Amino acid sequence: MSAPVTPQEHAVAVAELLAPLRARLIEPGAAETVPIARAAGHVLAADLTSPVAVPPFANSQMDGYAVRASDVASASAGAPVRLPIGAASAAGDPIGVHVVGTASPVMTGAPVPDGADAVIPIEQCDPAHFIGLGSAAHADDVPPGATVGFAAPVEPGTFVRGTGTDLAPGAIILPAGTRLTPAALGSIAAAGLAEVAVRPRAHVLLLSTGHELRAPGAPLGSGQIYDANSSSMSAALAETGVDVTTATSPDDAEALLTLIAAHPDADLVVTMGGVSAGAFEVVRDALEPAGVRFGHVAMQPGGPQGLGLARIGERELPVVAFPGNPVSVLVSFEMFLRPILCALSERPALRPAVQARLAHAITSPAGKHQVRRGALREDGSVEVGGPSSHLLHDYARATVLAHVPIGVDALPAGAEVEIWRIDE
Repeated sequence: MSAPVTPQEHAVAVAELLAPLRARLIEPGAAETVPIARAAGHVLAADLTSPVAVPPFANSQMDGYAVRASDVASASAGAPVRLPIGAASAAGDPIGVHVVGTASPVMTGAPVPDGADAVIPIEQCDPAHFIGLGSAAHADDVPPGATVGFAAPVEPGTFVRGTGTDLAPGAIILPAGTRLTPAALGSIAAAGLAEVAVRPRAHVLLLSTGHELRAPGAPLGSGQIYDANSSSMSAALAETGVDVTTATSPDDAEALLTLIAAHPDADLVVTMGGVSAGAFEVVRDALEPAGVRFGHVAMQPGGPQGLGLARIGERELPVVAFPGNPVSVLVSFEMFLRPILCALSERPALRPAVQARLAHAITSPAGKHQVRRGALREDGSVEVGGPSSHLLHDYARATVLAHVPIGVDALPAGAEVEIWRIDE
């Protein structure tokens, strides 16, 4: 990485570095079993089949009366059919037996009694309310001789959710590689499964470096600043579905190597700061001899970068090294690491990208790909902020990243640029 490389070339290099990690995580033998209560966001390691029918019995889609369609086939507004009221069925009741020539009160989700093949909503009945039924009432509370009228025929199957209409026994609930969303977990629970086999999550060790850093809430001494990068990047990494451990290293190469070695479960090390050409570049001093390459990407912000396999004891551990300025860290993450980590957990890898008109003229260094924070106006144009890599508050208010490609040094108001939506 001696001569500057393009952002596209560096993105490919990062993807190649992490390809073995992806291959290892998707191996069937790497799967782990977790309770569904802790499975949200995980990715299924294998096809998941249903051991039961869902629903396990025919149930009613409406509050109403279960009937045999043939018993009301002749019903009309001028000549309604009246049927004696039979035994009621509420949610949780055992499946009953429908008596031919009667109408069985049935509640939403309750079993449709065997022998009935349709449900007529209570609003279409006469009377349009249940007779003698209340909060704990069943058939014994229906007055003797009570009947209910129907003014229209009904097709068999109307408002009946048949056994197995959602899932048949042995059907695939979800295929391998599915990320477990709330709806997916509900479907799994409906099939009676309490745990699932999922791919292991990548474990990322996130290292912030610098004697000047203090944790938020701690008192600041002269020349000290609060550590913003650990908070922003740990949140950004967590959104991709990886497990994150955050640590801070002093400006000491041996201490940095010791800190990495103390986390043998890490699959990937991401560092922030200490990668440029200064006199106190601790990450470079520690990891370049271990095998990590450092250099520049033709990008602003985020030019200094590092990547490679670091020999840490008996391990070779992939390292992605970002610069330390807060905006540089986040832009580097968006450009090079977020797409790969999102793909590991079957999340959309790319930000939504569209073209937008500039609300004002901008300049850009012609030899670099510039990434500017901005916001969309109501008229669809984009207003971009300054390019400086320390302007984190501008980033916090941004809704888009605007891209000015290499070779462009100025764009007038109204010119179109590619933007990535970062608010979705």
